[in-house]
Amino acid sequence: MSALSVSRSQALTWRLRRQHLTGGSGAGDAVEVVRTLAAVSVNGSDPDLAVRRRLAAAGEPGEVGRALADGRLMHTFSFRGSVQVMAPETAGAYLALRSAGRQWALTSWVEHYRLPADEWPDLRALVRDVVAAGPVHSQAIADAVSGGRWDHLAREFAEPNITLLKPFAWQGDIALAPSPDGSLMLQDPAVAPGWAGVWPLEEAGPWAVLDYVSGYGPTTPDHVEHWLGGGLSAGRSRLTRWWSEVADRLTEVEVDGERRWLRTDDADELADTRPEPSAVLLPGKDDWVMGPGTKDTWVVPAEHRTSMTRGAHPVVVDGVVAGTWRLDGDTVDATCDVPGLADEAARLGGLMGRELSLRTP
Repeated sequence: MSALSVSRSQALTWRLRRQHLTGGSGAGDAVEVVRTLAAVSVNGSDPDLAVRRRLAAAGEPGEVGRALADGRLMHTFSFRGSVQVMAPETAGAYLALRSAGRQWALTSWVEHYRLPADEWPDLRALVRDVVAAGPVHSQAIADAVSGGRWDHLAREFAEPNITLLKPFAWQGDIALAPSPDGSLMLQDPAVAPGWAGVWPLEEAGPWAVLDYVSGYGPTTPDHVEHWLGGGLSAGRSRLTRWWSEVADRLTEVEVDGERRWLRTDDADELADTRPEPSAVLLPGKDDWVMGPGTKDTWVVPAEHRTSMTRGAHPVVVDGVVAGTWRLDGDTVDATCDVPGLADEAARLGGLMGRELSLRTP
């Protein structure tokens, strides 16, 4: 295929549609949204709002909670060391990347927890047995190790020490269970019918690169490093190799003179896309911003980087952060005034089940 040349506004319009945000591109259900985005943050964000804003029919508040309860979605420790909502069918690919660094085998880790790397298989088996009867509190693991060779870890599990729990999640031994009172509950990830286990690393890596390009293209290897390297600690050398392995399935795109890449399967669709004006209100830490990263000036101009990093709610105009918003009672208080914002505020009110007014400068 010959080189494709598009404008940045054209590329962002395509990505907005790809992420189910504009152009009548709403997704059919929450799973489709999460599959597109790879993972939706729980910490410092509003996953239900992030997902429901992208649905063709938004439905009632609590859709993500219902999907977690019936196993259509799962949540676990993954990107950036935090908790993410993920699709069970594909979560194992990203967990394979997260566990590739074998953090638990580092000397500092072994010495701190007095847990040699060769003891992990037996301890993991014990943890799996405990959560098989789940959902359980981490105290159940503490009780199981008390009095045995890992007695010194009982307190760590009882507190619980989240850092110690994470590698069990990365290796597919535990997932987080829905908890009405907000306490930390653990369960077997296989509770989700679609759970496919942790993928073989060399299958997961190239797939994850293509999956990122699919949802966040046109993009670059540096963005892949941000998402899968900075987010999952997959390792730059692995990512470079995986990019080269899928290069024959990518098409180079010139975007206002800048080299980026897209899946070849999506090139015709991008070429046919025409820029369209849009105004979107998103929750803080939304994947629209976090996927490319707050350093990407395509989406986050330098003057808004600090607020986005701190988790402010972005006003996204034509794909670019133009300001922030917050709720003040029943008023959407925005820091900018742009065409279409009143309609978007009304849409936000519909998602929240209440009538909202808009205040702008």
